[in-house]
Amino acid sequence: MNIKSVRWGVIGLGSLGVLTVLILHWMVFFWVPTESFQGVIQRIFYIHVPAWWITFLAFGIVALCSAMYLWLGDERLDIAAVAGAEGGMVFASIGLLTGPLWGRVAWGTWWTWEPRLTLALLLWFIYLGYFLVRKSMINPEQGKRIAAVIGIVGVLDIPLIHVSVSWLRSLHPEAVVLRPDGPNLDDSMLWTLMAGLLGYTLIFFSLFLARYAVGILERNLDLRDTTSESSHRLEFS
Repeated sequence: MNIKSVRWGVIGLGSLGVLTVLILHWMVFFWVPTESFQGVIQRIFYIHVPAWWITFLAFGIVALCSAMYLWLGDERLDIAAVAGAEGGMVFASIGLLTGPLWGRVAWGTWWTWEPRLTLALLLWFIYLGYFLVRKSMINPEQGKRIAAVIGIVGVLDIPLIHVSVSWLRSLHPEAVVLRPDGPNLDDSMLWTLMAGLLGYTLIFFSLFLARYAVGILERNLDLRDTTSESSHRLEFS
């Protein structure tokens, strides 16, 4: 892995992401119109929704890389899965923090055990368990394999989160973007939402690339230490 290329990739993606998020906040506060029903609090929509979209993307990457790791046994795929899971936890936490802020004004409560909120919190705990399993197993390789299974199974919660509004009684509104007949949003609102999605995507892949590079370096150092210990043992045997 070319460290210089990775560094420039991280800096480039991260800088573009931060710039896009700054533009997003300008759009949120000064450009996009105020929603007529909920008022000013609806503006958190442009942060809350993209955060969850990136969460689903990140955990989808975890599931894909975990499945490939179990099949091929390539440790680089496990490192990629970990990088995706860490990014996913960051954005899921943003989603879980901004949701109650919105709900406090819109619903009159910080939290309620309605289907989508409950399933979203479950998703966060599933991938927290992903990390706990990796750290708690005596055999690291076994921990990686069990965590990979959790990473695959956990992603099944994502479609349930999406359909929970339609299938179950929920306080969340129906989808306004991913609809069979197209988005049901004012153009300026849609552009603002897309700016949030773009900015968060760039930041996520910047973090993903940085964490993957660190994971590869840690693996190489571990291999070097193991080889060095083996050489010393041979010298004294």
